[in-house]
Amino acid sequence: MQILMDLVNNHVLLSAFAGWLIAQVLKIIMETVKNGFSAKRLAGGGGMPSTHSATVTGLAVGAALTNGWNSTEFAIAFFLAMIVMYDAMGVRYETGLEARILNRMRQKDLEEGRAPYFDKSLDEKMGHTVPEIITGFLIGIAAACLVCLIIF
Repeated sequence: MQILMDLVNNHVLLSAFAGWLIAQVLKIIMETVKNGFSAKRLAGGGGMPSTHSATVTGLAVGAALTNGWNSTEFAIAFFLAMIVMYDAMGVRYETGLEARILNRMRQKDLEEGRAPYFDKSLDEKMGHTVPEIITGFLIGIAAACLVCLIIF
């Protein structure tokens, strides 16, 4: 029972969780309004806003507000956040673009009666654009401030 109470009172953990939850709920709402509901979007990556950015920013800002801007915890979370956001904009975003091209090639093969190289379409929503990253970043800051400065 003490472990559960410690988790519930961990402001850094709650900041990261709040960032993730807010961004994920917003992403599902935005996707549903734009394209209709898709169960795949409940856990899928990519899209607006970046849940990855919101989570790691909530973690870093939560660490700073709880332990100080000069703390080891903030330094670790800050660099983790930079790596995650860089990866989401770089490698994962490029992977999504490549998936889009491969899906078009697959569709063309099917239309022309050729057997495609792979059986199903690839997920094109892998990474994030700069606006998606920035929006997630701002959500993470807001979530950490909400948890650390207002709620607790």
